[in-house]
Amino acid sequence: MNALLQTWRARRLALLLVALPLLLGALYFVVLAQDRYVSTSVVTVRRASGDAMVAGGLASLLGAGSSGSLEDARFLHQYLHSLGLLKKLDATLGLRRHYEQQAGADLFHRLWPQASQEWMLDYWRSRVEVGLDELSGVLTLRVQGFDAAFAQQINQALLTESEGFVNAISQRIAHEQMGFAQTELGRAEDKLKAARAALLAFQTRHQVLDPMAQAQASGTLAAELRAQLAKLEAEISAKRAYLNEDSGEIVALKGQAAALRLQVTRETRGATQADNGSINALAAQYQELKAQSGFAEDGYKAALAALESARVEAARKVKSLVVIEPPTQPERAEYPRRLYDLATLLA
Repeated sequence: MNALLQTWRARRLALLLVALPLLLGALYFVVLAQDRYVSTSVVTVRRASGDAMVAGGLASLLGAGSSGSLEDARFLHQYLHSLGLLKKLDATLGLRRHYEQQAGADLFHRLWPQASQEWMLDYWRSRVEVGLDELSGVLTLRVQGFDAAFAQQINQALLTESEGFVNAISQRIAHEQMGFAQTELGRAEDKLKAARAALLAFQTRHQVLDPMAQAQASGTLAAELRAQLAKLEAEISAKRAYLNEDSGEIVALKGQAAALRLQVTRETRGATQADNGSINALAAQYQELKAQSGFAEDGYKAALAALESARVEAARKVKSLVVIEPPTQPERAEYPRRLYDLATLLA
């Protein structure tokens, strides 16, 4: 009698620990659990400017050129799970209504009515899986829905919003660059105007157009005068051999030589005197002002080229969303995995 009682207790314990959970699980999967369909798509972000092609050779093979696209894919990964995107899709597709009503009596996988936005966001993140390949920057989207067509519709809407998100980021960056380029162009233009005004004021104040040319002309004239003086002194030395020192011709030649020496001294003194009014000093100041004006003009040209480049970048789509695999419409439900879940429960 005791042996029978112990056997019955062991069987009852087995029924309670094994048969009853399996029975409850089978009832749930057969009666309550709703089929959940999964729509899959594969996308990536690429730069239209071809930055990835710039880093050639081994760096390109190692993925050095795709770091920018990988960063964009990470941003997109966060955006797909954001509250703002959830609210936008809920307003256009009625996500709350679908996940509340289409779930039926499936208490474990439905969105409860009047759920808060925080609860709904957690639920949304459990229904939208976003896988990111860190090496290639490829994103895989898996969207669950209680209807196959609706799951595909949600996936397509996610791709449409992702395209707009990528374009908005690239356009905002391009416009910020263009604004910066416009600011730099304004500064370069002000510098160029100031440099040209300083150069014009210098020419007006000293009544000289080009001190460099004047200094060169003065130097050329001084050289010519020295050559004439040397020639005249040679002629005087030659005539002293047969003429007296007080002869009229010697005296005349000495007078001409004295006049040439005075002229050479004046030209030399005007070019090399210590004060700032000398031709050499004016030429040095003029050269400095002209160099500043040239630098300002080069800066203005560079700023103008940068602005034009930024305008071209802003006018076109710098980045694009490449759809490797469009959203699929599943033919069979992927969840729940009834046999797998029951086998797991039994184990």
